[in-house]
Amino acid sequence: MPMFKAPFNGYSVKFSPFYESRLAVATAQNFGILGNGRIHVLELSPGGPGVTESIAFDTADAVYDVCWSESHDSVLIAAIGDGSVKIYDTALPPPSNPIRSFQEHAREVHSVDYNPTRRDSFLTASWDDTMKLWAMDRPASIRTFKEHAYCVYQAVWNPKHGDIFASASGDCTLRIWDVREPGSTMIIPAHDFEILSCDWNKYDDCVLATSSVDKTIKVWDVRSYRAPLAVLNGHGYAVRKVKFSPHRRNLIASCSYDMTVCLWDYMVEDALVGRYDHHTEFAVGIDMSVLVEGLMASTGWDELVYVWQQGMDPRAS
Repeated sequence: MPMFKAPFNGYSVKFSPFYESRLAVATAQNFGILGNGRIHVLELSPGGPGVTESIAFDTADAVYDVCWSESHDSVLIAAIGDGSVKIYDTALPPPSNPIRSFQEHAREVHSVDYNPTRRDSFLTASWDDTMKLWAMDRPASIRTFKEHAYCVYQAVWNPKHGDIFASASGDCTLRIWDVREPGSTMIIPAHDFEILSCDWNKYDDCVLATSSVDKTIKVWDVRSYRAPLAVLNGHGYAVRKVKFSPHRRNLIASCSYDMTVCLWDYMVEDALVGRYDHHTEFAVGIDMSVLVEGLMASTGWDELVYVWQQGMDPRAS
């Protein structure tokens, strides 16, 4: 399966929503603590196991997350360690990039998510305890959401409702928001330890998953959230990222500081249906292709990016 070696530590990987062979990777020097960052745009070789870099963008600070525009096939947005949010056009050479840069967050920007239904706006989440809503054609953010008491590690749009999003925070809460409302519409004390990630089910817009430092993944239904629908145990350390499959209702992918990527079916008793131990350092980024069913990608602090078909060995050539 394709593998790419980056010069820096991997933080995030995202498949293009337009091209099945394209993906972007966010990386950071010195484990993201101090130093530069780089965004890699990779192309999978047609019919072969190879992967090549088509373009790369250097940044003065760590890149913690990246997302593709849902309206322009060459545009991606990066969350930067210096508090900035930068927009890149991969059709233009590196000296012409970034095409936009926003400097509003007071601390590291840890996640960025493009609105999949409206396709004109995106969310950022930051260690300054806030989230911000942005539009591609506005010179500044539209709104700041400030309720969390600690770092916001991820904010993610609902896949069906363009005004609804969820946020996961180190204050141990999952919050649901409607951009038309003045504050959060729901607060779920989802874990007793920091919540590092969240994602919505792509087939049931009331169901979402959280992952935590407590080593668990929990699945929630916002219609009845006093207890989780499922608690998934199996990781040995903090679960850094959780992602619902775009093709199968019950399938969740996760990656952890235990260096593994896991697949779960949260509707069955033996929920752990796959475990991949191809990384040799913290596994911190995971994605599942919308365009190719079963195609997965992961990245980690071992500076490696793997792309593989579910059920296959990521290390197999």
